[in-house]
Amino acid sequence: MKTTLFIPIRNEIDGLKQILPMIKKEWVDEIIFVDGNSTDGSFEYLKNNGYFVIKQKSKGTCGAYWECCEVAKGDIIIAFSPDGNSLPELIPILAEKMKDGYDMVIASRYADGAKSYDDDFITAFGNWMFTQLVNVLFSARYTDSIVMFRAFKKNLLSQLELTSGNLPVLEMQLTIGCAKKKLKVLDIPGDEPIRIGGVRKMNPLINGCALLWCVFWEWITWRRQSNVYGKNF
Repeated sequence: MKTTLFIPIRNEIDGLKQILPMIKKEWVDEIIFVDGNSTDGSFEYLKNNGYFVIKQKSKGTCGAYWECCEVAKGDIIIAFSPDGNSLPELIPILAEKMKDGYDMVIASRYADGAKSYDDDFITAFGNWMFTQLVNVLFSARYTDSIVMFRAFKKNLLSQLELTSGNLPVLEMQLTIGCAKKKLKVLDIPGDEPIRIGGVRKMNPLINGCALLWCVFWEWITWRRQSNVYGKNF
């Protein structure tokens, strides 16, 4: 199984300069950057250092996922945040765990003593709330439902019938989709360091509303489909 490291970027020059030297190219089969119209020299820095970079045509991180997967040669996609929030040393561990037959492996910020050093009160509560909602509504046992840093089989996008869109919910769709289909998922502990430079692009209110809509829409449609096919709740 080949592995693609997917790194979406938009004005992450400070993080790239510190994090990229820590990523060994032999850990994965290819690295694909998707640049969402950076203006701080991130694109030029990557090109000058010989990395494969796609100029993003769609909007948002969800669009970046789809554009990466359209050209990725890997059977496994590892989504990695270049702003310092993801620990590079976990990349080969995620890849190795996927070879054990998992459909998705999550680098959880809250599993077995792991911690997010980038959380504030609002994001910590939101992460906890959404994970509890998913666990209750979809009979799952996640410790982190939203984090980007995870490995998953590329064919999950079609297997789970995920749709491309601009809303920041693809990680949640993967989380819920695996729970609904009872796929093999593993959480491994992975600290989230404080981001390096740049500006946090996540708006807690907008993202929170989008995630809440996603959770309840997925639950409602799942109930309807299950009732049609005679499954019990």
